[in-house]
Amino acid sequence: MRGIIAKPVIVTRDSTIATVALNNPERLNALNKPMWEQLGAVMRELSADDTLRCVVLRGAGDKAFAAGADIAEFASERANARQAKSYGNLIHDTMQSVASCKHPTVAMIRGACVGGGLEIAAMCDLRICGESSRFGVPINKLGLTMGYGELAGLLALVGRAVALEILLEGRVFDASEALRKRLVNRVVPDDRVETEVYATAARIAAGAPLVARWHKQFIERLTVRADISADEWDEGFACFDTADYRTGVAAFLAKKPPRFEAK
Repeated sequence: MRGIIAKPVIVTRDSTIATVALNNPERLNALNKPMWEQLGAVMRELSADDTLRCVVLRGAGDKAFAAGADIAEFASERANARQAKSYGNLIHDTMQSVASCKHPTVAMIRGACVGGGLEIAAMCDLRICGESSRFGVPINKLGLTMGYGELAGLLALVGRAVALEILLEGRVFDASEALRKRLVNRVVPDDRVETEVYATAARIAAGAPLVARWHKQFIERLTVRADISADEWDEGFACFDTADYRTGVAAFLAKKPPRFEAK
């Protein structure tokens, strides 16, 4: 295997299968701005490589795919709606680089797959997780909304009712429930996740690569996409100008329950 190390994302390759690892294991692969930037660049580069047949996305280590956003950077990077829109556009571009990757993508999920981690996994074509994996998007406790760019992937995957349940409750749930909700394709014993993911990738790689790419295009064309106006898009970042957002982030960092006032 030959590898190219480019923190905060690590890319390795074995024949026609590439692996992209989110590399922040000390913080359960919490997603910060450099990771979003690097992930987008890596996925665009891999998509342009016609010698590839499958891309596996994973988190470094075995404790998390990604445990959501790095809240510690919010004060400097997402302090208000203007900042958040710029950051949100970066996230959207990165999400689209995963979703629009020419090659089939498989998310290898071990441990926490929460918030932005779940959003990235939802953009992959297949998701395989271990029995102890955990899922959820508890951003309601931060006074945050999920932007249109991220919400599209979750909604397309699980539908309206389940997407609302996940976002309105903000609950973290186990792998068996994730399977019932159609968030994942397969749940396997924790010690079998890597073996199952690469067996799946090998089956994909053994198929006709042009056919795989066409099937991705055809299914995308058949998926209904909402036509979001510029004003509606901007509304997705209005939460960053609210007192509830400041309350939620401060409470999270202080490890205290938030007390929201709807303002």
